[in-house]
Amino acid sequence: MKTTKIVYWTTTIIVALMMTYSTYAYLTKATAEQGFQHLGYPGYFRVELAMAKLTGAILLLAPIAGRIKEWAYAGFFFTFISAFIAHTASGDPLVYRLNPIIILAILMVSYFTYHRLHKEEEKAFVQHA
Repeated sequence: MKTTKIVYWTTTIIVALMMTYSTYAYLTKATAEQGFQHLGYPGYFRVELAMAKLTGAILLLAPIAGRIKEWAYAGFFFTFISAFIAHTASGDPLVYRLNPIIILAILMVSYFTYHRLHKEEEKAFVQHA
């Protein structure tokens, strides 16, 4: 259980930090604004996505269970797949296409270890009851 907890928190913190930095960059860096224009997105979408990423990062780290956390994972899943598609469709270099896939892989490890932790905790609770 200790290893699962370490893997869960490590991957979850990595995703949350990356999304928090992404929020900061989307709202303050001119290069982010240019990137959204390059991909063909309107300016307001950059701000919406920044707020969604910050909210999702907070929800991943918050001690909540159930559907809200599941929605945060789902939102990030669709965000990373969409980023991969957008960068591929715009002809960006491979590194721009792979970044969201790498983050998605880290997110998936977080997701699966989150569920494994809860199963292990339930099992431990039943054994002690």
